[in-house]
Amino acid sequence: MTIVVFALLAYLLGSVPFAVISSWIFKLPDPRTYGSGNPGATNVLRTGKKAAAVVTLLGDAGKGWLAVALAQHFAPQWGMENEAVAIAALAVFLGHVFPVFLHFQGGKGVATAVGILLGLNPWVGLLAIATWLLVALVWRISSLSALVAAALTPVYAFGLMAFDALLLAVLSMSLMLIWRHQSNIANLLAGKEGRIGEKKTPDA
Repeated sequence: MTIVVFALLAYLLGSVPFAVISSWIFKLPDPRTYGSGNPGATNVLRTGKKAAAVVTLLGDAGKGWLAVALAQHFAPQWGMENEAVAIAALAVFLGHVFPVFLHFQGGKGVATAVGILLGLNPWVGLLAIATWLLVALVWRISSLSALVAAALTPVYAFGLMAFDALLLAVLSMSLMLIWRHQSNIANLLAGKEGRIGEKKTPDA
């Protein structure tokens, strides 16, 4: 029963839509109404309001990290180990991707996954961030950066983490991230994928 509570609380935390919240704070259009329609930092950046995108990025990453940190703190006290932390990690990720507060239509999960990785293993998280930044600097395409980072993160994890539930959680997230980018993959192959910072929003 306790592990169900862990999963539920992590899912609800993941469901908090920071893209919508930051857009409301900065008086911007709902991020689901322009660009990719994705409630995430990259789409919020299309408004040209960098501060709103930063708030979204930090919020989405922060909730992933917080869910893992809380699970790591409380799980041993309640007689649970890495399995509970892995479940919390997956639950907060699924909360962002399928948020109850947005009728289960959420973001791709990149920032939240980064926060989770930093909580599970900071080195894996930093390598994932470095991979994203390197690809973004060269090609300036957010989805391509996310796909390359998602593909390589399990490799980093296999080298730096023990083979247990946490490693399986990382692998599962990477696969889900790639699956969530199906439309982006199609656009990349067709040469139609937008670049970072392109403004595609109605007037606020």
